Amino acid sequence: MSVLLILAIVALAVLAIAALQRGGETRRQTQLDDARADAQRWYERLGGQVMNLSSDDPAARQALADAGERYNAAGGQLQTANTVRQFELARESALEGLTYVRAARVAMGIDPGPDLPPLSAAHDTGRLTRDREVTVEGHSYRAGPMPGRDTPYYYPGGRVQGRPVPAGWYSTPVWKTALGAGAGVLGGMLIFDALFSPEFGDVGGFGDTDFAGGDPGDLGGDFGAGDFGGFDF
Repeated sequence: MSVLLILAIVALAVLAIAALQRGGETRRQTQLDDARADAQRWYERLGGQVMNLSSDDPAARQALADAGERYNAAGGQLQTANTVRQFELARESALEGLTYVRAARVAMGIDPGPDLPPLSAAHDTGRLTRDREVTVEGHSYRAGPMPGRDTPYYYPGGRVQGRPVPAGWYSTPVWKTALGAGAGVLGGMLIFDALFSPEFGDVGGFGDTDFAGGDPGDLGGDFGAGDFGGFDF
């Protein structure tokens, strides 16, 4: 094989590798641009809702305040994002904010608007389908599927300390306590244990019941009957 032929083969190989690299970079840039545009779209939609809605209803006002917090969080994430994953996190924050907006609109008695893409954090956590009340260490806690004077705090569903917490309206934002440190974590977990005892059997979304997209094994494993001693239901 002549030297010129070898050089030609090497040159072709180098060109092929360069073309593949350029193609990969183009795909990555396209994915990044798409992720940025998607996050920006939901962020702008959230901003329009936050700026144009207001209410004197306590539950709606609280949900709108939570939506505003997610709007600020998404904006901060967008400013610093430079990877697809970071833009996906900004999108999730914006979608969570829009979930709070829908809750506020329900509390205001107006059309909540079109359905939203599901939140990643709320996967397999279900939703409350009826009111419930428990007493833990002398304090009463309520939760239910609809806003009310005694349940002004909305939660879109998620996992707190690894435990599934269904979407619904609560008397206190106990998930924030459970995400804290020290005794606050224990207190929040005790409340969750009581509120989501299998004795209630009414968290919606499981197959033939109303439990949307959930896994009943999660509730059974995390909130087993052995955890509920000493609570007044």
